[in-house]
Amino acid sequence: MTDLLQNIDSPADLRRLPRQDLPRLADELRHAVLDNVSKTGGHLSSNLGTVELTVALHYVFNTPEDRIVWDVGHQTYPHKILTGRRDRMPTLRQFGGLSGFPRRDESEYDTFGTAHSSTSISAALGMAVAARQKGESRHSIAVIGDGAMTAGMAFEALNNAGVEECKLLVILNDNDMSISPPVGALNRYLAQLMSGRFYSAAKAGAKNVLKNAPPLFELAKRLEESAKGMVVPATLFEKFGFNYIGPIDGHDLESLIPTLENIKNLDGPQFLHVVTKKGQGYDKAEADPVAYHGPGKFDPSVGLVPAATPAKTTFTQVFGQWLCDMAEHDLRLVAITPAMREGSGMVAFHQRFPKRYYDVGIAEQHAVTFAAGLACEGLKPVVAIYSTFLQRGYDQLIHDVALQNLPVVFALDRAGLVGADGATHAGAYDIAYIRCIPNMSLACPADERECRQLLSTAFAQNHPVAVRYPRGAGVGTVPGRDLDTLPFGKGDITRQGDTVAILAFGTLLAPAMQAAESLNATVVNMRWVKPLDVALLAQIAQSHTHLVTVEEGCVMGGAGSAVGEALQSLQLVRPLLHLGLPDQFIEHGDPAKLLALQGLDAEGIERAVRQRWPA
Repeated sequence: MTDLLQNIDSPADLRRLPRQDLPRLADELRHAVLDNVSKTGGHLSSNLGTVELTVALHYVFNTPEDRIVWDVGHQTYPHKILTGRRDRMPTLRQFGGLSGFPRRDESEYDTFGTAHSSTSISAALGMAVAARQKGESRHSIAVIGDGAMTAGMAFEALNNAGVEECKLLVILNDNDMSISPPVGALNRYLAQLMSGRFYSAAKAGAKNVLKNAPPLFELAKRLEESAKGMVVPATLFEKFGFNYIGPIDGHDLESLIPTLENIKNLDGPQFLHVVTKKGQGYDKAEADPVAYHGPGKFDPSVGLVPAATPAKTTFTQVFGQWLCDMAEHDLRLVAITPAMREGSGMVAFHQRFPKRYYDVGIAEQHAVTFAAGLACEGLKPVVAIYSTFLQRGYDQLIHDVALQNLPVVFALDRAGLVGADGATHAGAYDIAYIRCIPNMSLACPADERECRQLLSTAFAQNHPVAVRYPRGAGVGTVPGRDLDTLPFGKGDITRQGDTVAILAFGTLLAPAMQAAESLNATVVNMRWVKPLDVALLAQIAQSHTHLVTVEEGCVMGGAGSAVGEALQSLQLVRPLLHLGLPDQFIEHGDPAKLLALQGLDAEGIERAVRQRWPA
């Protein structure tokens, strides 16, 4: 039998296939996704769940003329394969290879770059309104997951879109439900009926007939809403001004394609509710979609297996253990996550302290202000949030927490470069955007044990403090189980050298120590960006002729800038070299390789110092 997928180099090729061949193509596409992810690692469950939806969208709509915006974008591997990138899939998430998310500079079919949640409706609406304004007849489609619908931004966009007469389709990919066969069959019929021209014309005609008889019109409207409400949650989205259709089985092409074809001929904003299953078609991922959400390399015939040797303790695990231990010690502690329980290491805390655990959904703004409200009443909130996602709650960080000087602890995971997820997830900016906020403090632990100690130190303060730490493991120090603190705002000299002093912030202390051996340099573990240990800095500046700052964050406005400002205020002008991330977005790839490319490994630090100050 001919391999259909090998002949699909663009959606135009897909649209030339007979409809009866599409289920077989979907099977081949699902197998291709599984095969590729098992070799490269990446998002699996979400991509297996969107295979049929992807096929249907590209089959019905004239992409790329019609725009598809994929929310988050971690479900776009089938889309990439169908849009001319099949042969490059082995490079997925590798340095110089395909991104794990949509990128406008990667393909004309990636109409909007995504990786953070809940942006799709806003972007697709902008595209739809632009098409209308330019007199172009094309469709804009936003594909958004049910989790992303918890974000306020999605509802802000719905509120705006409902009053715009444009060709916008919002598809809610609901993958936390299942459809039993009887309900699925009924929904298929209702969805096709409600999306058909006859239904729309009859509905419009009935409104015209009854509009002069308000009681009858209201009765008919309520009957319609009630009938649809027996099987669908239609009312909410119709109140926003959308024509609600569904829910339909998102794995049934005989349901998806006719429904999308009918929707294509409707005017105004449309809302299609499809129900899919994460991990669809691969039994191991269906049984445990969380484990297979973002696996590394594995054998599909075997599935995920525990590592042969115990992995190093990660910073995330250190935080999770500390959180449980501190909760035992202090009953005021409450923990908050914006839908990142597993990623932030909070599973054990949730199990042990369910009444003190709050998952607010993908709603970072709300998470920060919710923490502020808890702190107002004497509780001690710990907000576990990725560095890149705290950017989404920046106004709340300033206005609701810092301005009121509330004692909220921010545990910033994924600080610095994150590897395969790339620029959208890199925690490159937290030092710069936090240190400029009054009342805020920021700590940068150098290793696992110091991470635990600085979390305890942060928790002991009566003002907002953030502790930033990277993804993965560090040098392997044993964190222990105590709740000891470190002196607030104080650093430490870890190596005494000659004329050059390296001031290290965070986990780059380790390569700085290695470089210092060849340079015979002094090394200072600064620990705190804010408050900066000015007394120690003055001591170092007075006893050394050249200073180097090293940080895994942006140089502009970062820790090095803080050092330069402090030296100016001390009137201690010294030659100063800033090493950190440049003023550009760092692409995806192996973290160690990326750091080396930026000169932030031991060799790079030594090389930069020797180039700046040749012996």
